[in-house]
Amino acid sequence: MNAPIESYGLIGDCQTAALVGLDGSIDWLCWPRFDSDACFAALLGKPSNGRWLITPSCEAVDVSRRYRRDTLVLETTFRTESGSATLIDFMLPRGHTSDLIRVVRGDEGEVPMCMELVLRFGYGLTIPWVSRLEDGTLRAVAGPDMVALRTPVALWGENFKTAAMFTVAKGKTVPFVLSYGPSHLPVPQPVVAEAALEDCVKFWCDWTAATKCDGLHGEAIKRSLITLKALTYAPSGGIVAAPTTSLPEREGGLRNWDYRYCWIRDSTLTLLARVAAGLSRLQAGADRQRGASAIPARCLWRAHGYVRTGAQERTRARRERLGTAARAGQACRPYLGRARLRHLGDARSTAPFHLLQGDGLGGV
Repeated sequence: MNAPIESYGLIGDCQTAALVGLDGSIDWLCWPRFDSDACFAALLGKPSNGRWLITPSCEAVDVSRRYRRDTLVLETTFRTESGSATLIDFMLPRGHTSDLIRVVRGDEGEVPMCMELVLRFGYGLTIPWVSRLEDGTLRAVAGPDMVALRTPVALWGENFKTAAMFTVAKGKTVPFVLSYGPSHLPVPQPVVAEAALEDCVKFWCDWTAATKCDGLHGEAIKRSLITLKALTYAPSGGIVAAPTTSLPEREGGLRNWDYRYCWIRDSTLTLLARVAAGLSRLQAGADRQRGASAIPARCLWRAHGYVRTGAQERTRARRERLGTAARAGQACRPYLGRARLRHLGDARSTAPFHLLQGDGLGGV
């Protein structure tokens, strides 16, 4: 049975995002972009549709989870009869490659752990060709996509999966680094997990330090802003409505749209929240990832059902677009110097939110 959506934690690199379950399983990841096909799609089906599980091999008597303060670093602590261990999950803000990093840290005693990697590209359809390189790197290729897994733990293959068993003791860490790259290019360079964790923490702490979130609910507001930042496509500033697709608004309902695109209304609300929090360096030209009005809707049939992709809400009223875009422009104008609004009235534009370009325009 699939876990409730509210039980998942979010991690990301500001170009894509992954969902991590309480059991230590990453059940959703579209790589390399928010709107790419999923290589982990167990969220919509079964574990055989793709997931990455790291969890104790014995029964956990207690599981707790938290984010590191002011960051998007997720920590899940498993307590067993023999000890406790913490699984640290994060994605390093995008450089030349996209890296999904998981570190198992021993806290008390010794904890036996297991790892299962099920890569299934194309929303659970395509099984990659896996090979082991001379340096021990595990490389998986499926068409244009390639991922590389690096870890000091011994790995083996069984039933088209990659598995491992290991034990983590108090004070020790065991890293796993999964890196994405186009299959026609060389394998991504190795990443030192400990250094990457420090860089990731610094990135998010520096970003949150610029916010003005004092008061009774300051921490909750800051956590919400971090989530909104994670859903922002860094190369363009496009703000996706959600990192998922095909999840119905209610059980058995038909409204299971693909929300991995930038909707004008959602972007406006996000921009207003950022302005209210004192984030004046805004790149408000919101959807250059892909214009939502230009993406054809389609249903992809898979073994676990169907996946809905593309934009369905293409008939929004012109005045709604104009109103929400104008509202964002008005809110951001004080921060943009000699800004000018462009394409404001072009409801047919594939990216109708090309707004607010001027001398004061900064990055998100």
